[in-house]
Amino acid sequence: MKQFAELIRALDSTNKTTVKVAALTEYFRIAEEKDKVWAIAILSHRRPPRPVNTTLLRTWASELADIPLWLFEESYHIVGDLAETIALVIPPSEENSEKNLYQFVEEMIVLKKLPEADKKGYLHENWLKLNYYERFVFSKLITGSFRIGVSQKLMTRALAKATEIDEDVLAYKLMGDWDPQKISFNKLILEENEEDYLSKPYPFYLAYALEDTIEDLGNPQEWSAEHKWDGIRSQVIVRNNELFVWSRGEELVTDKYPEFEDFIGTIPDGTVMDGELLPFSEGEIGIFNDLQTRIGRKNISKALLKKTPVILKAYDLLEWKGEDIRQKPFRERRELLEQLYSDVKKEGFPLHLSETISFNKWEEAIAERERAREVKSEGLMLKRWDSPYLVGRKKGDWWKWKVEPLTIDAVLTYAMRGHGRRSNLFTDYTFALWDGKELVTFAKAYSGLTDAEFRQVDSWIKKNTLERFGPVRSVKPELVFEIAFEGIAESKRHKSGVATRFPRIFRWRQDKKIEEANTLEDLKALVPQ
Repeated sequence: MKQFAELIRALDSTNKTTVKVAALTEYFRIAEEKDKVWAIAILSHRRPPRPVNTTLLRTWASELADIPLWLFEESYHIVGDLAETIALVIPPSEENSEKNLYQFVEEMIVLKKLPEADKKGYLHENWLKLNYYERFVFSKLITGSFRIGVSQKLMTRALAKATEIDEDVLAYKLMGDWDPQKISFNKLILEENEEDYLSKPYPFYLAYALEDTIEDLGNPQEWSAEHKWDGIRSQVIVRNNELFVWSRGEELVTDKYPEFEDFIGTIPDGTVMDGELLPFSEGEIGIFNDLQTRIGRKNISKALLKKTPVILKAYDLLEWKGEDIRQKPFRERRELLEQLYSDVKKEGFPLHLSETISFNKWEEAIAERERAREVKSEGLMLKRWDSPYLVGRKKGDWWKWKVEPLTIDAVLTYAMRGHGRRSNLFTDYTFALWDGKELVTFAKAYSGLTDAEFRQVDSWIKKNTLERFGPVRSVKPELVFEIAFEGIAESKRHKSGVATRFPRIFRWRQDKKIEEANTLEDLKALVPQ
């Protein structure tokens, strides 16, 4: 644990990518093999499940620190991170622990099933045997939250330097459903095992948002466009007469989409398609909210399959007849995909093709983007015809060009402290719209203002608080903000009757009085019919 805690301290103390890569590289060179496997798992979001809920963690930490719970809670709201608060309030100890990272993690896995008294004893014992940074890391693992500003791409780069294995090869090895409790570093990273690749997807190629004008891309005939569908990015794999469906978050979700079992025996073996999972009811693409009824369900009933069937809207072919074709130009991959689709398409088959759009003038692409919401997409994807399928987020060949967001003017009604560097400021806001003479909550947002604006609003909130509900404050309804969001749908779960997708603050309307804010009726008028 000492080595891993030192690694986290090094990563936490710099914003320089080169310094982070150097620290990770050194760790992967010197750490014990089991620790390396768990470090890779933790940094690639394969953390063990949380063994203790945060209410108990706060209570037991305040007891050990010998401070009242209210003081711990106030400290937590100021610090903004539970693990850091625990590390700060518990007094230092003369004891120390020589246990490795993997030993702590394996103990935490067992801890989840133990009685509360045993959990409390375990935490008290170990909190007192660890120094500040070790205690911080230990508590981070216990809370199940471990975000330290290290991407999987950065970690993979460090692994490549430590092992002298190609970065793209490592990215592929780390995809899939491997278990850090059962796999060795040698098998995960160093060995070549053909059987391991049966179910594995390829690392996803990701696009950046278009930064300049579309005309800056050059000759429009060098580019393909297609609609950017609002679903779940996925790879669907058929190998050895078996089906595997992977989400972009590297989650194997085959059992959630039983309709794709129809691919077996129809889609040739050795096929990997990249595309979007979309709800498709009564012959029409639905909205993301429809898809959410399928996400997280342990059992997919026949009634749910009938109500919200799902299709794969395929837009790329990564493997064909067992051959990795990612280095072929996009044009060639598309020709193969279109031929595949032509060979297998039939009524009710859950494979659809995301049509490419060719154009001679950029004005034609602009016009197509403007009808995006009409076809239930978020905008356009622009792909260079000669581009290979790369790994991770790259600039140059693929761009996403979203439609302008929907916006509405709303009134600030509640505020809560932020997290991290904003933990001493009220930066998490709740907004409301007029329904007659009443303000009805419809969305929360915590991004979109400058640091100076956040400080200004924070100062106003502290002077205009009406009531306090723990960390939340209700405020005088006086400030108006323009709220932007990507999509909107009817919702029975929200008091307003609607749910917005990705709400954020577009600008502070200091020129408007609250009487000029929009109504709930205005918001509902934006719901697609």
